[in-house]
Amino acid sequence: MEKFSGKIWVLGDDIDTDIIIPTEYLALKTVEDMAPYAFSPLRPGLAGQIKKGDIIVAGKNFGCGSSREQAPEIIKALGIQCVIAKSFARIFFRNAINNGLLLIENNRLRDAVSEGDEITVTMNEAIMHKGTKYPITSLPENLMEILEAGGLVKAMQKRNRI
Repeated sequence: MEKFSGKIWVLGDDIDTDIIIPTEYLALKTVEDMAPYAFSPLRPGLAGQIKKGDIIVAGKNFGCGSSREQAPEIIKALGIQCVIAKSFARIFFRNAINNGLLLIENNRLRDAVSEGDEITVTMNEAIMHKGTKYPITSLPENLMEILEAGGLVKAMQKRNRI
């Protein structure tokens, strides 16, 4: 069972894919080229402050909007370990898993944390924040296999020994 800690960045409700990566930056050649513009409509400069290993904690309906696959790819490219939110848009949820980005649903954590706090996540068990334990639902084995491989394509290559 994997355990990790990280500094958190707090976001609100309804963070849509246009906030995660605005349309005008989709024409850039690579996800790495797009990453500096992540979240710019909401918080210009946020992408430049995020460090590898940080965690996003957000409200409800994270990833709503279009089904653009670049949204979870960019979050992963920023070095975010996982996104914890009250709820996720379903298409974003699956796109994130398929790209190897861990998402955790928890409806209480967002209201209890402050930006810059550190949390510890024990996969498929709980989140710890300042001595309080927030239980989390286990992800199914097939989704864990995808996440552990780093995404769906890598999981299928591993499974098929390619």
